[in-house]
Amino acid sequence: MPRITLPDGSERQFDGPTTPAQVAADIGPGLAKSALGAIIDGTLADLDTSIDADCELALVTAKTREGEVDANGLFLLRHSAAHVMAEAITNLFPGVQLVYGPPVEQGFYYDMAFPDGSSVSSEDFERIEAEMKRIVKEDRPFTRYEMPAGPGLDKLREEGSKYKLDNAERAIEAGSSELSWYATGTPGTDWEDLCRGPHVPSTGRIGAFKVMNLASSYWHGDEKSDRLTRVYGIAFADKKQLKKHLQLLEEAKKRDHRVLGKQLRLFHIDEQVGQGLVLWTPNGAVVRQQLQDFIGEELRKQGYDQVFTPHIGKLDLYRTSGHFPYYQESQYTPVIDRAQLHEFAVEGCSCSDLANRMDEGEIEGYLLKPMNCPHHIRIYASEQRSYRDLPVRLAEFGTVYRWEQSGEIGGLTRVRGFTQDDAHLFCREDQIADEVRGCLSIVKLIFNTLGMTDYRVRVGTRDPDSTKYVGDPANWDKAEEACRNAAKELGAPFSEEPGEAAFYGPKIDFVVKDVIGREWQLGTVQVDYNLPERFDLEYVGADNARHRPVMIHRAPFGSMERFVGVLIEHFAGAFPCWLAPEQVRVLPISDKSADYATEVLASLKALGIRATMDDGSERIQAKVKVAADMKVPYLAVVGPRDAENREVSIRAFGVDRNLGSMGLDEFLETVATENRTRGETRLIDRFQTVEPTAAD
Repeated sequence: MPRITLPDGSERQFDGPTTPAQVAADIGPGLAKSALGAIIDGTLADLDTSIDADCELALVTAKTREGEVDANGLFLLRHSAAHVMAEAITNLFPGVQLVYGPPVEQGFYYDMAFPDGSSVSSEDFERIEAEMKRIVKEDRPFTRYEMPAGPGLDKLREEGSKYKLDNAERAIEAGSSELSWYATGTPGTDWEDLCRGPHVPSTGRIGAFKVMNLASSYWHGDEKSDRLTRVYGIAFADKKQLKKHLQLLEEAKKRDHRVLGKQLRLFHIDEQVGQGLVLWTPNGAVVRQQLQDFIGEELRKQGYDQVFTPHIGKLDLYRTSGHFPYYQESQYTPVIDRAQLHEFAVEGCSCSDLANRMDEGEIEGYLLKPMNCPHHIRIYASEQRSYRDLPVRLAEFGTVYRWEQSGEIGGLTRVRGFTQDDAHLFCREDQIADEVRGCLSIVKLIFNTLGMTDYRVRVGTRDPDSTKYVGDPANWDKAEEACRNAAKELGAPFSEEPGEAAFYGPKIDFVVKDVIGREWQLGTVQVDYNLPERFDLEYVGADNARHRPVMIHRAPFGSMERFVGVLIEHFAGAFPCWLAPEQVRVLPISDKSADYATEVLASLKALGIRATMDDGSERIQAKVKVAADMKVPYLAVVGPRDAENREVSIRAFGVDRNLGSMGLDEFLETVATENRTRGETRLIDRFQTVEPTAAD
């Protein structure tokens, strides 16, 4: 007689085994009709999952009670849509072999191996969608069935798909004693796929979908393995949601930082330099330097000390920290002394022997640094510390290197070399709360100054059932409470996520929503009990005994590359004046105004304003358009009358007309103030006009 506890705390008892579908029907016909799946004791499941014991159950629908899209409902819809797309493609392209097809943040995909002589292109999308519509219209049930591992493997061998056989073998190695399939209809008659599930009740529940694009992929992500075709799609509960999503995608294309970065000459990625290695051109360097200056000022106010460390370090350093060899798949290959390499070659040492000896510490070498923290730790350890010296706050814009797969590299947001606005704080236990609070205040200031006020906070805490965490549980309790309290004081929405802490301490992540609603994880604060232990860090306490400090990792921007990429898209390249590579462009109407225009330009530069002058022979309308294409915040148009009256005529980006005239001295003072205060007061606010938008 299972007792079902619902999210509101109410209970329902059944005489025998039941299912989420029956629970939904017991509550009411409306819920029975709208339910897509269920969460049973924290696990997402099908509606027809058998329940024969007491449990907590939440029914999943397309939308939450607040009218927002339900993430679990979207997962079910997209997972099921991936199956429908796979069925449609196998119907249209005989011989295609399926590999795997998961839902992902932006939709779903399915990796496939097409037979020789067969391929899919974007020209096939229309007929694939037509076949998907037919399958959806038939409203066939997603039917799950299971087989013991042995017979299940025999079935897959007989079917002849090495990919599905590999998936099954991996599932068994991970502990599965059974294999499961989902048929869209009747098992043995209709199309089916090896799958763990869960799915929506039937194909007809997939309200709207679209095949989006194609990409190449590799089996298991290994470039030396089979090359596959990845087909991407999107699915929603209804056509209205799909239409809104497609509109956002169109807006996102306009804001693509890779396109705008080239148009505005912000950065360059050169094949001769290497994939994922960013060249900051002068315009982009201005943006980056302004951000660094901004945070540098705040760090000095909070008592941080600037440090500089090399781009490379000995392997032993990273062995101690744990970064090598445990994370070597994401690191550049170590650099080994030439003479030592020659000795190994003479010995006939194989590559595998060399790798093993390096992993075991028999060979010394150097590594492009994957993290800044080991270097900062050695700075802390370079002198004896007293409890009076703490906290020690070390900050660095330090460049680190990761070996990303070539297929995963993209623009500024996924690179192989990036600079972190990194800081590490070494403090006493009783200082954790204040230091975390100080870290969060910097992040809040940054977001508010940049107008990125729509953000939420995630507090990652321990999984109470896990033993992976290092450190005293009592210390963890204090650190978690400090993180909770600091997050509450921010005044932003926050959630506590058990199990999301790093093994060495709790953490706080910031998830920012940009102007078109996309979420970006930016900035993190992490409490660390592990590295001080690994490096045997100490300070002398008031009791004259040696104590272990606590370490806090803090990076408000994350990486400069990714943060600037996000900012480019957030502002659509139209940076606020204080951040813009070019803040003012002076436009003389004719040669008669050239001398006065030169004076205006010199006055701006004398105040530290990044200004240029377009003294070409083109008409003023053409000059305005060129400046608008480069998204220059302010234009100072000057003609004979302006020169006579010691004025400038002002235009602002995004406003399709002159704002009006302003005396030169007032103009200079107002622009300088906007630059100095980072937009707290703005030139455009002096005029009664339409507010420009980043999208204009």
